[in-house]
Amino acid sequence: MRLLRILLRLVKYLLVAVAVYLGVTAYQVWKTGQRYEPRAAGAIVVMGAAQYNGVPSSALRARLEQAALLWHQHYSSTIMVTGSKEPGDVYTEAQASAKYLVAVGVPPADILQAGGRNSWDNLAEAAPALIARGDTTVLVVTDKFHEARSLAIASSVGLTPYPTPSQHSPITGLAAVPYYAKETVGVAVGRIIGFDNLDHLG
Repeated sequence: MRLLRILLRLVKYLLVAVAVYLGVTAYQVWKTGQRYEPRAAGAIVVMGAAQYNGVPSSALRARLEQAALLWHQHYSSTIMVTGSKEPGDVYTEAQASAKYLVAVGVPPADILQAGGRNSWDNLAEAAPALIARGDTTVLVVTDKFHEARSLAIASSVGLTPYPTPSQHSPITGLAAVPYYAKETVGVAVGRIIGFDNLDHLG
């Protein structure tokens, strides 16, 4: 019985520690999303999101508008768009993004493309091209809830990232709560096992 009480006490302490860790991480995820730190950079990196037959989804469009604004404000002359395609798609997310940016005045020569089916792949595929160009300082454009994990992944693949989240994301209010929850778990686990291993776990 004494051993059982000790084990129960250890389990209680462990649960408290996990709850505190997740609580702190949740705050950090939220706080990072409130940061907006544009500065001169080698490239503006747009995290991929859904597209439909070459037309960016509302979430992706908001990210692209933010990237175009940063480009027009001369924080960087290069925009790296990311994302691959689902089976049956004609366009990749990166291709749809590039098409949209050209339509709003960004020259094709200023746009780079990388693939990737998720956040890790987006940045892991973008990083070698950026590093080869010497463009290691990047502005990361994504939704506020996704900024913390994106910055962590960018750092882990050799980039020096700064947050410039979309200021007009369609995912706001209560609709954003599940996304913040998912990102809290992703950041919490990724910090422990590594974001590359987190990607392998799916």
